[in-house]
Amino acid sequence: MSSRYSSLALLLLAACGIAGCDNTLRQDMANQPRENPLAPSTFFDDGRSERPIIENTVARGSIVDDSLYEPKDSNTFPLPLTKELLERGKERYEIFCTPCHGLQGDGQGMVAMRGMKHPPSYHQERLRAEPNGYYFDVVTNGFGAMYGYASQIPPRDRWAIIAYVRALQLSRNAPVGELPAELREKLMAGGAAK
Repeated sequence: MSSRYSSLALLLLAACGIAGCDNTLRQDMANQPRENPLAPSTFFDDGRSERPIIENTVARGSIVDDSLYEPKDSNTFPLPLTKELLERGKERYEIFCTPCHGLQGDGQGMVAMRGMKHPPSYHQERLRAEPNGYYFDVVTNGFGAMYGYASQIPPRDRWAIIAYVRALQLSRNAPVGELPAELREKLMAGGAAK
């Protein structure tokens, strides 16, 4: 008889435990106190759940405090173009850009060759016509499948990379008349080294 009472007590205790496991005791991500964006709310006097911007505050990322910042449509270059800047740009380009864009900027990098989406060639007319600010924005914020590199590449190095990309573009699209005499002769001789 005592085993019957103990079984009944155990069953009653289990039922009480199960009854206490409703949503009021357990709170997970699917059941949490929150407001849907732009939903009405009785909590605030104006009846809105979304709050207006507090006076004298600026949203993160809204102020451009970078002295090397150029707008997306700007074609100016904020640094002096020097041999050292181009060498730094080449070094940074080879580290960060060649896996996808390739050594020549033709979109034939190792990542692309192994099945990922090919980035466009820097040598196509559309990208040669883009202003420098466009390149700075793409390197900073990313574009398409490319992630932004703002946290990995400081602004000065981003501009060095852009200078190097412009040099790559010029290397494939320079008019023959603008080449130095010795390069023109080498080109006319079929590119053979002398």
